[in-house]
Amino acid sequence: MFKTMSLALLAGASCLCAGLQQAAAIELAPPPEPSVIYADQPAQRQPAPVRTAYAERAGMGGGFIEFLFGEGPNQGYRQQPAYQQQPSYEPRRPLLPQYEPQQSLRPQEDANEPAQRSFDPKYARQMVDYHGKEGAGTIVVDTPNKFLYLVQGDGKATRYGIGVGRPGFTWSGVKQISAKKEWPAWTPPPEMLVRRPDLPRHMEGGPQNPLGARAMYLGSSLYRIHGSNEPWTIGTNVSSGCIRMRNEDVIDLYGRVNVGARVVVI
Repeated sequence: MFKTMSLALLAGASCLCAGLQQAAAIELAPPPEPSVIYADQPAQRQPAPVRTAYAERAGMGGGFIEFLFGEGPNQGYRQQPAYQQQPSYEPRRPLLPQYEPQQSLRPQEDANEPAQRSFDPKYARQMVDYHGKEGAGTIVVDTPNKFLYLVQGDGKATRYGIGVGRPGFTWSGVKQISAKKEWPAWTPPPEMLVRRPDLPRHMEGGPQNPLGARAMYLGSSLYRIHGSNEPWTIGTNVSSGCIRMRNEDVIDLYGRVNVGARVVVI
């Protein structure tokens, strides 16, 4: 009996040493290289854990010795190290600077032209007192104050607001109305084209014509009393010597005077 137990213990110790040597070899073996997953690759399913034999089953005769050194129901197997799959990240794109749409540039305004503004009601047509020496039917142009008077007689006159010549283009004197035209055509004189080569050489009458709805020519000069398609310029020094009126005012004056009427410019 003693001999039998001795042999069994020797056999168990021999198997135990063999198992420990094999376990040490497994522990010292380098771990398998982890699989690397890149951001631009589709995510792959993680393989199931691989189970490898921890120790081979030896013929231990069963019983208590096999229970001590055997695998048992949950012994003898180990999982291969599993590496957790990293989440996939899309590469960050650099943020591009946002630019506001560039605003369209307005053409530069002529420095000699007045800025557009509302019509000043003080230049509206009205009946006023007149104490001058000119007789009825005479046109009096008050250049400094930018008013035109049509003398009515009996101490009254119809007053209109006007635009006059810019500095260097004002004048004074006595003229007569030599012609009258409705919706006149316009041909800029050569001296004006020298200053403004961008002007058209000729423009037929119409709403866009700078002479406006009516024109009354003064003697043999190039000066006129005429309408305007820029009513905001009334009350300013704006012209090249002509007397400028609103279209509704020049139409009213046109119907009240005749060719040959006296025009006094002061």
